[in-house]
Amino acid sequence: MSRFDYFVILAEMRTGSNLLEAYLNAFEGIQCEGEAFNPSFVAYPKIDTLYGITRPARDADPLALLRLVGAQPGMTGFRYFHDHDPRVFDPFMRDPRCAKIILTRNPVESYVSLKIARATQQWRLGDVKNKRAAQVMFDPVEFSDHVAELLGFQTRVQQVLQTTGQTAYYIGYEDIKDLAVINGLASWLGVSERVETAPRKLKRQNPEPLEEKLLNPEAVAEGVARLDRFNLARTPNFEPRQPPPLWGFRACPETPLVYAPLPGGYERDIYAWMARIDGATPRDLKTDFTPQAWRDWQRAHPQRVAFSVLRHPLARAHETFVQQVVLGNRTNVRAFIERVHGVDLPQNAAGAQAWSEDAHRAGFLGFLRFIQANLNGQTALPTRALWASQASLIEAITAQCPLHRLIRSDRLGDDLPGLGDELGLTFPAFAPVARETPLRLGAVHDRAVEAAGRAAYGRDYDMLGFGDWTAA
Repeated sequence: MSRFDYFVILAEMRTGSNLLEAYLNAFEGIQCEGEAFNPSFVAYPKIDTLYGITRPARDADPLALLRLVGAQPGMTGFRYFHDHDPRVFDPFMRDPRCAKIILTRNPVESYVSLKIARATQQWRLGDVKNKRAAQVMFDPVEFSDHVAELLGFQTRVQQVLQTTGQTAYYIGYEDIKDLAVINGLASWLGVSERVETAPRKLKRQNPEPLEEKLLNPEAVAEGVARLDRFNLARTPNFEPRQPPPLWGFRACPETPLVYAPLPGGYERDIYAWMARIDGATPRDLKTDFTPQAWRDWQRAHPQRVAFSVLRHPLARAHETFVQQVVLGNRTNVRAFIERVHGVDLPQNAAGAQAWSEDAHRAGFLGFLRFIQANLNGQTALPTRALWASQASLIEAITAQCPLHRLIRSDRLGDDLPGLGDELGLTFPAFAPVARETPLRLGAVHDRAVEAAGRAAYGRDYDMLGFGDWTAA
């Protein structure tokens, strides 16, 4: 008995999927039904019905067609490209009874083939006497976008396979005509039949050398040079994902305004300002949302404004260091800094007031190095929202609360009142309350501190567009 009920060929245009389908359909026990979930047709161009399901019926309930594919006798499947109906992707990808066949081709070849097919409007070739020829222009920027799209889809496929513990059968364009490989694929699908001759219906459309297909073959080098083939430009990110912080959202009692705070900012001042909008107190703000309560609030306020506030990573880190570690109760972080970096931290506000600038700088550098190690998963301590990167917190927030505005802390006085314009209301002025602190960032900021801040919060500097910290 086969371990699979049906199969999918995960491919793209001009990767040889028509040819692979023809080879598989040469087996009596295998039937591939074309592009069953292509938005423009069902299975094949000019066909709008499969297993009695019309295109409108498929579009209304694509999973009904997917179930029918799996219920067919023998081994039945279809071809799926990145732009096909996304509603069936997760169901078949997460189904271990669906065999995944991944077909790949050199992206330069597939891109040029796609350009020729679009120019000639010839997508399949059954007889070489009907071949249409054309030379095309190689566009390096368009090629780069083409590859990025392919890699994005391949990454999605790989991620689902890894997280569900599945394996796929990988086959390259050049291997399709190898009958030993095709018979091996049939064996993997659980089909005992073997074929000894290749199907004759389809021919390779553009067998000429690459340079003969292009009007500007010299542009290929530029197009390939634009690619980061080994993803070297990617900023490594080992920071744990943050859960959606529903509990932290604050909404005005009446006005449809909601604030998703990033810890380490001006939360208390903003809460007080929001309360003034409705003539209330900060305790009157709606908070501690459950998932259902949050959905109810969103449905009750279809016209709303959701905002958050960004603070310079270094200023936010220093605020957390002073309030949570030096003056707070983060004893585990304190112990880590003192043990690993050999820094003695003050025990109270009086001790902090008497701290020398050199000791203050050494303590803050120790905290920044702790942050860097913690966000990279190199400490035994969990990553807390208090010092998590703002980029990761925004990702968590937007999973539940798409933001209308991201305001920088140095523009709060101008931008917070301006939120009222989006609701047709007049909001009160905003001014943060100056608070005394025994330790100031400006007293210890130098190149070493800035470099440590960038090492700890590189994602925030890069993704959120922060420059070096300067005193306001």
